[in-house]
Amino acid sequence: MSCLKTRDLLHGYVDGELDLVKSLEIEEHLKECHDCAGGYQAIRTMRSAVGDTAVRFEPPPNFEGRLRSALRRESEPNARALIIRWRWIVAAVSLIVALTVTWAVAALLTRQSAHDVLAQEIVSSHVRSLMANHLTDVVSSDRHTVKPWFDGKLDFSPPVKDLSQQGFSLSGGRLDYIGNRPVAALVYQRGQHAINLFVWPSSAAPAESEKASVRQGYNLIGWTNAGMTYCAVSDLNLAELQQFAQLLQ
Repeated sequence: MSCLKTRDLLHGYVDGELDLVKSLEIEEHLKECHDCAGGYQAIRTMRSAVGDTAVRFEPPPNFEGRLRSALRRESEPNARALIIRWRWIVAAVSLIVALTVTWAVAALLTRQSAHDVLAQEIVSSHVRSLMANHLTDVVSSDRHTVKPWFDGKLDFSPPVKDLSQQGFSLSGGRLDYIGNRPVAALVYQRGQHAINLFVWPSSAAPAESEKASVRQGYNLIGWTNAGMTYCAVSDLNLAELQQFAQLLQ
């Protein structure tokens, strides 16, 4: 099941509205996809916050009895005024509760995951390199020049591939800082589009397949392979960026 279809069915899955086959398909997908699993947890957290009895208004047990007694003591005009006054009180309390729930849900939904923070850092570094006209520290289309340049500057040796025959020319590389650590930024060119390929050692043992996303109008594709984490970012269209990523694997 694709991520798009899973996201469309997540609310129905959480509410128990899906049939057994669809539910099992979603459960299998959530085991393999961290992004969809995060969305599932966010929905559950939101439901929990909305259903929390701590944010509900419950009138006191003797509320109805006190109201009836007050109505009996008062004349008809005064009783009508008392009802209106109580309605205003209940409406005000309900509004306060609704605002509290809205604020709590908004805070939960806007809380960024570690993956979101990392993606934002990568896009910011890409944009910064373009704005400062500082794409490369070492300018070369020769991978045998670019790869050795990182020796002694990083605690790992980034793989550097020559993809000029496939239409992705190597422009050079530079040092960058992503996720609280120095990383290698390899720069490729596809026509007028610059591609930043960020590389650093992976903390995950098994390889992870490509995951694509869009941030601020830029396409990102991330994956892990052979102990390294890769993330390619560019304003290049997604199909060509996916081709680039596949050539690197």
